[in-house]
Amino acid sequence: MTFDDPETFDLAGFDGLVVSPGVPLNRHPVAARARAANVPILGDIELFAQARPALPRHKVVGITGTNGKSTTTALIHHILQTAKVPSLMGGNIGLPILEQQPLPEGGVYVLELSSYQIDLTQSLDCDVAVLLNITPDHLDRYDGFQAYAASKARLFAMQSPEHAAIIGIGDTPSALIARSLSARGEHLTKIAPGVCMDQSRWPSLQGPHNAQNALAAIAVAQELGVPEAAIDAGLQSFAGLAHRMERIRVRDGVAYVNDSKATNPESTAPALAAFGRIHWILGGEAKSDDLDACAPQFGHVACAYTIGRAGPRFAAILAGKVPVEQCGDLATAVAAAARSAAPGDTVLLSPACASFDQFRDFEDRGAQFRTLVEALQ
Repeated sequence: MTFDDPETFDLAGFDGLVVSPGVPLNRHPVAARARAANVPILGDIELFAQARPALPRHKVVGITGTNGKSTTTALIHHILQTAKVPSLMGGNIGLPILEQQPLPEGGVYVLELSSYQIDLTQSLDCDVAVLLNITPDHLDRYDGFQAYAASKARLFAMQSPEHAAIIGIGDTPSALIARSLSARGEHLTKIAPGVCMDQSRWPSLQGPHNAQNALAAIAVAQELGVPEAAIDAGLQSFAGLAHRMERIRVRDGVAYVNDSKATNPESTAPALAAFGRIHWILGGEAKSDDLDACAPQFGHVACAYTIGRAGPRFAAILAGKVPVEQCGDLATAVAAAARSAAPGDTVLLSPACASFDQFRDFEDRGAQFRTLVEALQ
């Protein structure tokens, strides 16, 4: 095997340059060199798309959106497994799809797709494509919010028009994408916000955001012909994702919930809406300077406990709106929340921030929260 510096060797004549989604195409030198040499820049999802003709007959479901795509992807996969439909889950969740064995005939590949992955994909024709929502995120990688939204819209541009598109229309950019696809008629399903659903039988799908996730998963399953009984059974038995509204334990009547995957205010807001009286642990490496998306749910917050680099800024924003304790680190915050919480309350880690100032990643942050909570006496 030969290794070389991709920033120096001649790319002329290459069929393609395969990169990780983590490579910033807007500023990495190798991306500029590839474009200058007219060499396509690809990712693993495009390699999968190109390999599809050689695979046993199958279908592909692609799920994108700023928030909720991991839960929705896992839920669709779980419903298919419940219905005994061969399925694999990959993309931006679990094992990369190219590391997994091909499915037998009739199988379904369920792919969570970040905007970064879509940027590296040119020919993925999803049998069912899902867009949950679009809110500001990853703007360091794009020339403004419109460019970020356009990246999401490419999932549908790659589709055959007779294939199914399912789009949440709770935000303007997503609604505009749905409107642009109106000619698809019966092949377009719009998911409106605020739809009343009985979520009481779905213990891991609480809160209004999970109502949208569930509606999207139901629509996908129906498009794939899954029987209603199997859909109902899957919704009831879904265990949820680690670090996403994950109940760790109940101690002295207080529930401790790990929502470490909430790395921006828009993904934290639904968690705040899901519980009655909350002791909220937040902070880290902020992606924005405000908590505006969370503000409508401040009435649920009994006290906020700020940590990390954004702690002082968030404490200043919350001052006068909810009681605040500046704790600095997670251990101090958990101890303070445990002292203050009363039976019936929820201690919620939903940081609204990235984790890299104090942790390896959001999973490390959630694992440390679990350790601290399990150690409470």
